[in-house]
Amino acid sequence: MPILMDTGAVYAIADRRDAWHERVDHFVRTTREELFVPVSVIPEACYLLHTHLSPKAELTFVSACASGEVKVKNLVHRDLVRVSEILAQYADAKLGFVDASVMALAERLDIERILTVDRRDFSLFRPEHCDAFELLP
Repeated sequence: MPILMDTGAVYAIADRRDAWHERVDHFVRTTREELFVPVSVIPEACYLLHTHLSPKAELTFVSACASGEVKVKNLVHRDLVRVSEILAQYADAKLGFVDASVMALAERLDIERILTVDRRDFSLFRPEHCDAFELLP
């Protein structure tokens, strides 16, 4: 069963000092499931990697995406329509575009598992295709 990765998980893998590093890194190294990074996660992850770690950390991630080592899933117009709906529906929760895009992509691809360190936003959201996301690790 495929798994979508959120920005926080991407960052946690790269930052050995991150509180989530060991759990996320272990999960990524041991899972047999396919992991995908939504294209919308890339700019946010790059910003965090560049500013909090180093330009080299950003380059390593971008190179992994470009080479196919990290599998990237693109958004389509339908996903953007759904992102807009999610942002409007959850306006009081102040969800951001990137989280909403991960949610919309998961719905379209019928993915129920999200690798994330963001428990609040992904627990709050009620997807159309399942009762709730399974949050990993």
